[in-house]
Amino acid sequence: MERRSLGKSGISVSRLALGTMTWGRDTDEHEAADQFRHFLDAGGNFIDTAAVYGDGDAERVIGGLIGVLAAREELVIATKAGISIKNGERKVDNSRTSLISDLDKSLQRLKTDYIDLWQIHTWDENTPLEETLSALDYALNSGKARYVGVSNFSGWQLARSFSLQNPFFGKAPVLTTQSEYSLLNRKVEQEVLPACLSLDIGFLAWSPLGRGVLTGKYRGGTPADSRGATPHFSSFISPYLDEKSSKIVEAVMVASDGLGLSPLEVSLAWVRDCPGVTSSIIGARTGAQLRGALASELVTLPIPVREALDEISA
Repeated sequence: MERRSLGKSGISVSRLALGTMTWGRDTDEHEAADQFRHFLDAGGNFIDTAAVYGDGDAERVIGGLIGVLAAREELVIATKAGISIKNGERKVDNSRTSLISDLDKSLQRLKTDYIDLWQIHTWDENTPLEETLSALDYALNSGKARYVGVSNFSGWQLARSFSLQNPFFGKAPVLTTQSEYSLLNRKVEQEVLPACLSLDIGFLAWSPLGRGVLTGKYRGGTPADSRGATPHFSSFISPYLDEKSSKIVEAVMVASDGLGLSPLEVSLAWVRDCPGVTSSIIGARTGAQLRGALASELVTLPIPVREALDEISA
């Protein structure tokens, strides 16, 4: 698998990252191990997780696989902090105390001394940005994180964070940002991606398959065995089951039929080769689904196909 430099760093990551949002909850340890093995065999080295995934279970599963399926130094592990689920409600807390507590718990669950890329999971309007960023300084200076970044920040939030974290003044530089990006959601093209290109910040695309909708499996309704049929994911999928999204999905189906590819391969190849994208995070429920996603590594879309998809999804 081709690798790309992670922002202004000496570290390189596979241009497809293994997402673990469902690990420990919808994906059990045996299935997770199977996915991990297939990903490594394909040449992948970049693992994405978060403290909130499965209330820490995703990190625990990864921690149980490190050293068994791959040596720690062969992996680039990225995790995120700042979000928790309390009594069924999502809570954001980017205070220094909360973030550092999340960091220490992540290290324990992952059974590692350091995290390669530690990220603030989302913006917190109730905490001063300077306090939030001070946790990044602590993580880097303590050696608990090799690099730091942010996630789900708007363009101005990213630019402000980058300007405050000037390494000339001993600050931990913001190396990456992570946001949703797919043919069904191109909002990052307005400000976030231009900022990344201008400032040489690595961009990590989450949900490059439009939360699974771009695979075409929701064209005839919601399959009983899909994430969209589960209570904790139905509201996550439903925004992309509208008429506009349906037209884009149909265009992807036409392209995939014409090229002899799966819609999954077409959609992933489109995101992967967009300017500024460092790596795309793929999540799968089964090893078979993951193998299908990994096949996109061999696909390059013809320019006329890219232009047609650009136009209909603009």
